[in-house]
Amino acid sequence: MESFQMAKDSTPLSLSQCYILPEDKRPQLSKVSTLASIPIIDLSVDRINKHGPSQLLLDKISQACEEYGFFQVINHGVPQNLCKSMMTAVSDLFKLPPQERSKFFSADHTKEARISNFYLKFQNQDKVTMWSENFRHPWDPNGDFVTLLPEKPPHYREVSVEYAKEINKLMEIIFGLISLSLGLEKNCLQRKLGEKPRMKAQANFYPPCPDPELTLGLAVHTDLSALTVLMQSEEVNGLQVIKDGKWVDVKPFPDAFVVNLGDQLQVLSNGRYKSVHHRAVTNKMLPRISLAMFYGPNQNTWIGPIEELIDEEHPPLYRRYKFSEFLEEFERQEGTRRRVKEAFEMPYVRSINSSSFTT
Repeated sequence: MESFQMAKDSTPLSLSQCYILPEDKRPQLSKVSTLASIPIIDLSVDRINKHGPSQLLLDKISQACEEYGFFQVINHGVPQNLCKSMMTAVSDLFKLPPQERSKFFSADHTKEARISNFYLKFQNQDKVTMWSENFRHPWDPNGDFVTLLPEKPPHYREVSVEYAKEINKLMEIIFGLISLSLGLEKNCLQRKLGEKPRMKAQANFYPPCPDPELTLGLAVHTDLSALTVLMQSEEVNGLQVIKDGKWVDVKPFPDAFVVNLGDQLQVLSNGRYKSVHHRAVTNKMLPRISLAMFYGPNQNTWIGPIEELIDEEHPPLYRRYKFSEFLEEFERQEGTRRRVKEAFEMPYVRSINSSSFTT
């Protein structure tokens, strides 16, 4: 388990070589756009539940999914006090002494609940560890995952169960809005993703970093699932998304969730909606935490472009596959800048994209 060498005032003493990226892979923070951010969409959940979504709301959802693959939602219906309690529980988890956290540290991908560090591999160089710790575990609206969680801090279990119930309600609303914005039936996307969905949570801790220009908190990636709902620290930036070839800060907005589309939703929408590359950067002064809730298909579910979205002008961009195939390809590309969904593109699409892709 990688550990962060900290001074008495909790600031890092040094950035050791194992965290330093090759020069051409560093974040180049001075080039990050400060003029744009992702859309902020007012869900007004009470109104949606009473009257149904307006066409204006569906148009905003559609535009955000096509142009960004990311948006933030406000008036989402999840109680603010629950959100604050969940973030406190995540913070307290990562404040536990190393000997407590080490009980959950594991590099075994089959372990359902584990703390780990992400890393990248490069030719002629040892792996580079990301400047973060991550706690991953299942979740579900029934609370069946609670016994997998740490006993310390004690409130992490209780708050996680209630939070999972509320996030499940929110995800149903968002899936419905995205389905309707594609011109599909409200329950289409969740029906295509199948029963017994793969639900994973990932709590992230980013300590202050002595030189944010040399490393990353999370490497550039897309999410392998279908939908992600993220809660992030309000007092510090860190999440960035690629837009028109430039990195853009996803600036924290009070009482908002970040919503982003995963690879399975891009495939289901036949490429109309985007699963976009994003990353987490570090900062010198403040720690940052976030909690991502992922929703995707189970291993036995077949995924492919939805039939209603295919016609002569829009031929299928991806072949159908069992999600277990996707997970196998995901694991095969571990340590790299993954391009997993591209491996399932139809041959004529792959030949076009491979000629234009650059790292």
